[in-house]
Amino acid sequence: MSYRLGVDVGGTFTDVLLVEEGSGNTWRAKTASTPADQAVGVLNGIGKVCAEAGIELSEVAQVLHGTTVATNAILEGKGATVGLVTTRGFRQVLQIARSFVPGGLAGWIIWPKPEPLAALENTVEVDERITSDGAVVRELDEADVRAQLEKLRGNGIQALAISLINSFADPAHERRIGEIAAEVLPGIPISLSSDVLPELREYERTLTTVANGYVQPQVKRYVQSLAGNLADGGVAGELAILRSDGGLSSAANAIDSPVTLLLSGPAGGVTGAVWIAEQAGYRDLITFDMGGTSTDVGLVQDLNPRIGRETKVGDLVVRSSSVDVRTVGAGGGSVAHVPELTKALRVGPQSAGADPGPAAYGRGGTEPTVTDANVVLGHLPTTLAGGEITLDVEAARTAVGTVAEAMGLESPEAAAAGIIDIVNENMLGGLRLVSVQQGFDPRDFALVAFGGAGPLHANALGKLTGAWPVIVPPGPGLLCALGDATTSRRDESARTVLRRFGELTGDDLATILRDLAADAGRRLEEQGLSRAEQTVGYQVDVRYHGQGFEIPVAVDPSWLDDIGGAGGGSTDGVLATVGKRFDAEHDRLFSFLLTVDHEIVNARATVTGPRPDVAPVTLPEGDGDPAGALVQDHRIYAGGEYVPAGVYDRAKLRAGDVVAGPAIVTEMDSTTLVLPGHAATVHPSGSLLITPEA
Repeated sequence: MSYRLGVDVGGTFTDVLLVEEGSGNTWRAKTASTPADQAVGVLNGIGKVCAEAGIELSEVAQVLHGTTVATNAILEGKGATVGLVTTRGFRQVLQIARSFVPGGLAGWIIWPKPEPLAALENTVEVDERITSDGAVVRELDEADVRAQLEKLRGNGIQALAISLINSFADPAHERRIGEIAAEVLPGIPISLSSDVLPELREYERTLTTVANGYVQPQVKRYVQSLAGNLADGGVAGELAILRSDGGLSSAANAIDSPVTLLLSGPAGGVTGAVWIAEQAGYRDLITFDMGGTSTDVGLVQDLNPRIGRETKVGDLVVRSSSVDVRTVGAGGGSVAHVPELTKALRVGPQSAGADPGPAAYGRGGTEPTVTDANVVLGHLPTTLAGGEITLDVEAARTAVGTVAEAMGLESPEAAAAGIIDIVNENMLGGLRLVSVQQGFDPRDFALVAFGGAGPLHANALGKLTGAWPVIVPPGPGLLCALGDATTSRRDESARTVLRRFGELTGDDLATILRDLAADAGRRLEEQGLSRAEQTVGYQVDVRYHGQGFEIPVAVDPSWLDDIGGAGGGSTDGVLATVGKRFDAEHDRLFSFLLTVDHEIVNARATVTGPRPDVAPVTLPEGDGDPAGALVQDHRIYAGGEYVPAGVYDRAKLRAGDVVAGPAIVTEMDSTTLVLPGHAATVHPSGSLLITPEA
């Protein structure tokens, strides 16, 4: 019998899910993260879950890992010092950027423009020039290249990004600079824009390439360290890393293209949430994953996660396929503070993380966090993670009391309530980004809440968005690990086309897409996934000729199969269908259409492998009364006063039981808060469905 391990490392906890491949049975474990060396926490969790399953570590065939190493490097500004090589005349490409400021007019006044990931002093120009159609205007001056690279060596760079104008049309100059850089800067990781993002628009391409270099040394150290520690610990199975688009990549590919991992951790949560929602009978959902450092939100239609062409982490937006997840710097470890100048309470994005963690964890932390506020309000039991962590209530009150004192509030409870209100509003902003601002009404969706802290805040977010029911899956803190363990291999190839429909035929489009699919399929085949196991998907970026932006449109592979048949597969066939799909999406987003010719800007092919199954949970039927699961009577602070609330053991709840709020539902890896005026119904699949009481 072989086993798959899903591992998700968060800012505070490491979650592990073991799946028996034959039966689909699962075992779960949760342990504290170890920021100094995350591999230690991973191995602790793996050892714990294997002991519970009664198996040896050597029986684990695959370790499938979603990681926040790249995400946190961006959010915390702790990436590598990157050197950038670009074409002469384009040295300030990152500084000029795009004329966009968030927040409209107010943004020009209060928005602090983030510093580029590659500083100007670490950016050099080289003599070369290639046109947009691939013609060489000026040959590469190799002597100049060596001189410029010597300057970067003296600056102590830790990674190198090479992004030349129009290299998407001909990568020859970039590849030669890469060869020279390997000689001049031995041991320095090198990112080529023609490999990272072979598409037009020099700013987006350069930024994405620099971001790849910015996180590459950290990702490389982490992946290699983890792989080595797994092998030393007796795990002989393969290590695979979850990509931002929800697919798996080999460890080697992850090191080469770490920019594809920026939403690795959140993508696993979305994949797991889809499985949970389907079991509960819901197909349209918003995902809400609140961990120790950040909160990730996404939107799913008809059980299909929205895949975007932009990956956004904090203020950074790069061009890389990812599940449409937005990350907000708000988590259980987010620190509350009161600036001396304004005396206005702020929460995050700074986080106490796992070390020292919130004050309530008793590990030396003294700053007030969201977790401490929940402790003060009575929302959390005195132990977490199955007894692994005991909460220090007095330390939490002392920490939150500093906020009350700074704001002149009468009690720590008042300050804690304010902290919770503000962090909920911060997370509401993220939920609006994936719903209202994309043309979707959140009231048409269920809200799936997970992560260690998500179920604590989910009921409040349901009230703010009107998204009902709020679905809390069994083992919500481990849902990302579930997604990691049940996803499939995935790879993608892309290229710029930039041709009007009138200049293309269906055969032309089919040839382009099939060539891209063959390229991505070959890489997966090298990872052991046979062609017979591969499934191909196509997408093209379309715009009206003359527009400055495009919209992705999916191309059904069956449309290409018809080429040459009755439909002709010409402009009147495949391209006409693509045009109609584009028009419909353009109308939904912007409420108008144009009568000019359509234009394909980029084309992509995505190749995926089969997805394994997990045995569904089926709870025994109950009579609706949760009294048998009542652990103790408790009090929580709500509406300016303490009110009685029951504490329930989730493991003892049965299908059909209704837990009326105010109530707390506890389990090994998370705590669910049911607010007054709401009730949680236990679904046969094990999920809690929270709705307002009639």
